[in-house]
Amino acid sequence: MRGSLDEAFKTELKRLIIEACDKDVAVEQVGDDVFLFGEASVLALDSLDALQISMEIQRRYGVVLADSKELRRVFTSINSLADYIKSE
Repeated sequence: MRGSLDEAFKTELKRLIIEACDKDVAVEQVGDDVFLFGEASVLALDSLDALQISMEIQRRYGVVLADSKELRRVFTSINSLADYIKSE
C-alpha cells in the first residue's frame, strides 16, 4: 500500500514530526499535501528540524535519508514522506 493512502500511518508521521521538532500544533492542523517547510507552513520547519525528523525516521523505521536533494523532495509533504518510507 502506498503510504499516502494509509491514513493511520500519515497521522503517525504527523505526530512524529510534531514531537521530534517540539511544535505546538495539533495533528489535525497539518495537511497531507501542504508544504512542511517555510513560513507558509503551519509547522514552519527549518533545516535543524529536517535533521531531527530524519534521525527519528531512521530510528523508528530504519530508513536513512542521506542525500540532500532526495531529502528535500521527500520532505515536501506528509504524502511524499509517507510514500517514500513505505516504498523502502
